[in-house]
Amino acid sequence: MADSDPLILLREAIKTQAPYHPTASSDPASPRVELAQATHLAFPTRGIALPIATPTRFISNDKPFDLRSIYFAWLNRDQLIPQYNAEATALNESLGDKGKVQNLGYIEKLDLITWLEGAESEYIIPLAGGEAAAAGGEAAAAKAGAAASTARAGKGTLDPRLASVYNGERKMGDRNTVLRGIKPTDFSHVRKLAAPFLTKKSQSAPTSTTANPTTSVSSKVSGRRPDPIILLSPSASALLRLNNIRSFLQDGRFTPADTAASTASMLHVQRSMPSIDPNRPLRFILVEGPEQFKPEYWNRVVAVFTTGQTWQFKNYKWSSPNELFKHVLGVYVGWRGDAPPDNVKDWGHRVVSTAVDRWRGDGHDASRFRDKEITEQIWKAIEVSMVHKGWRKDAAPSSI
Repeated sequence: MADSDPLILLREAIKTQAPYHPTASSDPASPRVELAQATHLAFPTRGIALPIATPTRFISNDKPFDLRSIYFAWLNRDQLIPQYNAEATALNESLGDKGKVQNLGYIEKLDLITWLEGAESEYIIPLAGGEAAAAGGEAAAAKAGAAASTARAGKGTLDPRLASVYNGERKMGDRNTVLRGIKPTDFSHVRKLAAPFLTKKSQSAPTSTTANPTTSVSSKVSGRRPDPIILLSPSASALLRLNNIRSFLQDGRFTPADTAASTASMLHVQRSMPSIDPNRPLRFILVEGPEQFKPEYWNRVVAVFTTGQTWQFKNYKWSSPNELFKHVLGVYVGWRGDAPPDNVKDWGHRVVSTAVDRWRGDGHDASRFRDKEITEQIWKAIEVSMVHKGWRKDAAPSSI
């Protein structure tokens, strides 16, 4: 049944923040042990402990991944692939003949992590209605793997029930799951191919304001102060993304980034900066990457939100973090009680390190009173940095 399916149990536990841990017993109330000594994965609130070697519906290379490998991938979701592989090798050495963690490739790992966080997956065989009773067991997983192998190889006869499931599938994804993820995909060759067409279009089309941050600010009236730009981290592990940054910076309230999907490529927020312009608020442009930047736009970047992962800066004007944060203020936002990453500590005072209270769910607004304090701390640091860089009520700095 779906209630005992290992993938669904793990996904629901992650979503609801219910406890789950590896144990050395089939008793769900048994204590946590190291993964190398575990025989079961316990879900105490559900009263279930599944064998750690249970095959799942996650199929790669026509082979179902076991629960141990799925749990291990989630634990190491923020690790880059070389680090992930090294951790897997170390665990396999500890396991000996008790089992083995199956390695995931970059795309497979990203697909699994985003599915556990609530997205769709092309590697997971869907539960087929009332026939899902045995989906969590070894026989069903093996059958799913064989069916997937047959279907993808174009051989044999596909189970009609599985065929109906495939026919009803709709592959979903957004730009973050397709283009981004743990590290960015280089599409510079596409930009070069498109450049002649974009140049021709801009020469023939009248000047207009669009939803693109690079064009909306380039068609400004002479003498008008340009809008400052704030860059967000495109990392899937970032606490602040385009779909929750406005409520945080403008309303002073943190909500999880995955509570509402966003298809926007940019946002605007307004903020009064009395030391720059006491008469009118400044409008800030928020984007996740500088892919559409012209060189002069970098003079208007006033802050860069980061998770401490250096791949974020690969396509920046200054790809070295130490050099970047000499020119631009850095902002790190983590969970209260967690130590900032070592990278953030190494970057020193040029990165404002802050922390918000962990999300406890809707209906706990009274516990979010510190969000406003953190928001004001960030805005104050941005304002001080902007004054230092030369922002005035009628002009932006010519260089930073």
